[in-house]
Amino acid sequence: QVRLVESGGGSVEVGGSLTLSCVASRTISRMGWFRQAPGKEREPVGCFYRIDDSIWYDDSVKGRFTISQDKAKRTHYLQMSNLKPNDTAVYYCAAGDSVYGMCTVALHGYWGQGTNVTVST
Repeated sequence: QVRLVESGGGSVEVGGSLTLSCVASRTISRMGWFRQAPGKEREPVGCFYRIDDSIWYDDSVKGRFTISQDKAKRTHYLQMSNLKPNDTAVYYCAAGDSVYGMCTVALHGYWGQGTNVTVST
């Protein structure tokens, strides 16, 4: 089992920045960030793979969002900049035990509680 505790959501104006944090109760093989906008399916934002420290980003956030981690603190971060209205969603961190594989909801069995991000014009 892995417990994930998120923090850092909020409301910002277009072009603003926010950083989300996710503390894991133990070391994990992969950490994904997902988001779900109202009326839409949960979608991947990006994933970190511990085996080689690689990171995958969805095209919609490349160049604007950065995933990082403090391994000693088992804390993972999602830094979001140049935020747009369509970034508005509930953001989730999620952990999985599989070492490889795509950044999908199905490969992440442990989920944080979610945090709201609202981007206004």
